[in-house]
Amino acid sequence: MQFGRSYEEFEVGATYRHWPGKTVTEYDDHLFCLLTMNHHPLHLDEHYAQETTQFGRNVVVGNYVYSILLGMSVADVSGKAIANLEVESLRHVAPTFHGDTLYGETTVLDKRESTSKDDRGVVHVETIGYNQHGTVVCVFRRKVMVPKRSYLDARGGEQPGRPVPQPDRNWPGPPTPG
Repeated sequence: MQFGRSYEEFEVGATYRHWPGKTVTEYDDHLFCLLTMNHHPLHLDEHYAQETTQFGRNVVVGNYVYSILLGMSVADVSGKAIANLEVESLRHVAPTFHGDTLYGETTVLDKRESTSKDDRGVVHVETIGYNQHGTVVCVFRRKVMVPKRSYLDARGGEQPGRPVPQPDRNWPGPPTPG
């Protein structure tokens, strides 16, 4: 299974549809709010949301929606990234509610070779997230520094840093062919 891409594998205009989606539970949202110390009642207090908001129910905190979509994109976009350079824009277009399922897709807007190192490049992408009804809920653009194949080859190939199992007295090693 592919995990990220090298610079050469990105094509301007290509769109990667991330799979699977993620259903957002009340527990997920509340845990994220509490971990990040966002105690706004819109996200945590059902009675408050019912009585005082236009939605009449809790709204999932936007940073969690963004985090889910960013995470969804890793296998297709930034799994081999050297660095996330910039989040250029982030827009929350529509609310996400407990029980909604999020899906995402990322389009390559541009790419350029690094000006300082010849073994990497910068890819500019836009990710959109939408719910089970197809309603777009979040859009963001970012720039990611990704390796060229030469960078990966110099560091062990597709899975750099992965160790090789070594035989010992409890495991004699892989079977010999033949």
